[in-house]
Amino acid sequence: MILAEDSTLLREGLVRLLIEEGHEVVASVGDGDALLSTTAAYRPDVIVTDVRMPPTHTDEGLRAALEIRKRWPEIGVLVLSQYVEKRYATELITGDSERVGYLLKDRVAQVGEFLDALERVAAGGAAFDPEVVRRLLARTTHTDPLAKLTVREREVLEKMAQGHTNPGIAESLFISLSAVEKHVNALFDKLELASTAGYSRRVLAILRYLGS
Repeated sequence: MILAEDSTLLREGLVRLLIEEGHEVVASVGDGDALLSTTAAYRPDVIVTDVRMPPTHTDEGLRAALEIRKRWPEIGVLVLSQYVEKRYATELITGDSERVGYLLKDRVAQVGEFLDALERVAAGGAAFDPEVVRRLLARTTHTDPLAKLTVREREVLEKMAQGHTNPGIAESLFISLSAVEKHVNALFDKLELASTAGYSRRVLAILRYLGS
């Protein structure tokens, strides 16, 4: 794993946490260029990167993540930031490959959820913070395709977009698995989306549709 974070204090804290949890951190860097060069050198299973890093502190980390996805699609990418950069975030999430996640930094305070998201991304899945999902799916009331959905269908869609499987959605919303499947089929029909196998593929299809 490679960690990219410009805050030395946070970077070192995350490295220590990850090592204590049994992960191998082959490099930790403080800017996007270093992230690209170390990724080329080590080819890790997954990278964790902030969005805003030197020299301009705008979107260097996210652009480096996109380049990594382009060059090495087998590498998992988990963005960890306090910002949601909509343009590049949508491009990152709606790519053809899997192995992608986007969490806000306050997730780090919830160590278990952060580690679970990291392991899901490394294993080929998806992990999105609910707030990231809400911001990326935001549309005006005049063009919002989600207006067709019921409240429950919206809840199911949000859980899907976070990377949950149908059983996970059922447990989270305290409804039956058959009810989840019914809501999933209904929302795909309303959004004119064909159902595909694998929860992360469903997430990407939904985000691709809504971002078009």
